[in-house]
Amino acid sequence: VQLVESGGGLVQPGGSLRLSCQSSGFAFRDYDMAWYRQLPGKGRKFVAALTTTGGMPNYEDSVRGRFTISRDNAKSTLYLQMNNLKPDDTAVYYCHPLDSPYWGQGTQVTVSS
Repeated sequence: VQLVESGGGLVQPGGSLRLSCQSSGFAFRDYDMAWYRQLPGKGRKFVAALTTTGGMPNYEDSVRGRFTISRDNAKSTLYLQMNNLKPDDTAVYYCHPLDSPYWGQGTQVTVSS
């Protein structure tokens, strides 16, 4: 199983980033998928989730209206469009198939002027 996150980087407050998670080695289309984020020394926290067919997106309150989760089952890829980024969004972002033990290596997002 491989989950490879990409698209992170340094961005100014108010800016945008699009994260991608390329998946392989498991039946991506059969899993609800989620994004989590983690600060140094802290546990991973839920950001957003999406069902197998791309319906019923669910967001953590602080990102609702700014982030959009989506997926392309044909490409086994999960996305997170992040707009109007804030310094509090700074973290390592991970994709995760729900109800599985699988995690990627994460991608760093830093929001700073």
